[in-house]
Amino acid sequence: MSPLTAQPTRRVAVLGGARVPFARSDGPYATASNQEMLTAALDALVERHGLQGPGAVGEFVAGAVLKHSRDFNLARETVLGSALDPRTPAYDIQQACGTGLQAVIAAANKIALGQTESAIAGGADTASDAPLGVNDRLRRILLEARRAKTTGGRLKALAKVRPGHLVPDIPRNAEPRTGLSMGEHAAVTARAWGISREDQDALAAASHQRLAAAYERGLFQDLVVPFRGLARDQNLRPGSTVEKLAALKPVFGLDAPGPTMTAGNSTPLTDGAATVLLASEEWAEARGLEPLAYLTAYETAAVDFVGGDVADGEDGLLMAPAYAVPRMLERAGLGIGDFDLVEIHEAFASQVLATLAAWEKRGLAPVDRARLNVAGSSLATGHPFAATGARIVATLATLLAERGGPGRGLISVCAAGGQGVTAILERT
Repeated sequence: MSPLTAQPTRRVAVLGGARVPFARSDGPYATASNQEMLTAALDALVERHGLQGPGAVGEFVAGAVLKHSRDFNLARETVLGSALDPRTPAYDIQQACGTGLQAVIAAANKIALGQTESAIAGGADTASDAPLGVNDRLRRILLEARRAKTTGGRLKALAKVRPGHLVPDIPRNAEPRTGLSMGEHAAVTARAWGISREDQDALAAASHQRLAAAYERGLFQDLVVPFRGLARDQNLRPGSTVEKLAALKPVFGLDAPGPTMTAGNSTPLTDGAATVLLASEEWAEARGLEPLAYLTAYETAAVDFVGGDVADGEDGLLMAPAYAVPRMLERAGLGIGDFDLVEIHEAFASQVLATLAAWEKRGLAPVDRARLNVAGSSLATGHPFAATGARIVATLATLLAERGGPGRGLISVCAAGGQGVTAILERT
């Protein structure tokens, strides 16, 4: 076979996942770093699947969105502090809220191409321990002082420092191109698609109720490891109802009549980490590990939210999956009706509902709500940005295995910057 001839690809098995319970920011994990949380999730995966031996796993790929300078080489440093073989290669990846799923895709591609037999993918994020930047004016003065050739020159530069320069740059949850927060962008999209407050609250309440039921039936027994006193996701409110959520005041879109988005139908800032184990069928069989499902397709997309969302258009910041999913399904020869389960990341209830409406507008069949986020999603679990994709992959694979027999699941994740990452899991 010529080196230029396309190599046959192999099926990529999802064998399991592990994560720490997700916590609200400035809560139980307020002093936990990205590396500490990611190491806890990785160690749990290593222990549960017997991956302690030399060369047990081909590589580790993970990332974080909110990173300190100390998070340099985060994935590799996590490996070195974990129970995994320290000779395991590792690298970082980042695509905002799509980071966890992109990490899974990156690992899966190498397995499919025969470049490695197994890999672990994941992500971590802490909104509690967000990095604080040096005031840019102070930074420029310090650089000027460093470049000075004499002591006098350095003192002259440092004499420019004023009290106001000592105020740090606080991280802002805003798009650099627009200055609008993700919530404000979502509010624009909600108006453009006519998403009602009642429908948002109903989806949010269902997310909490379904997550609570999933915990009660033991779905997360092999997926969630206790960490810093938490055994379940801290944001979970089992008693959530539409009536209780209806009492909350809107917090986004207040600059226009009839705002609909509240803290209850929006995802809170969250801390946490998640990992997922992927491998070839041969690797899994040799170790006696039963695949939960197989990753069979994926697609990414991006939208012009700067010209679209801000202008009250339908292509909002979080609407890229409206394009990625139809393209992926066309390529795979599938329709919405071919999926037993559909997992849409719940950044906001309004964004989920707008995505469903956009899929229908683009010719897809309506999603059966009984198949949507059946074990709850981000509105209930919370959303540590880079961890969500790995959480969803591991949960969906477990749900497909729980059903027994063949099944198929769809994953849709929106991301900052007007991007979207989507994938298909199948069980045969």
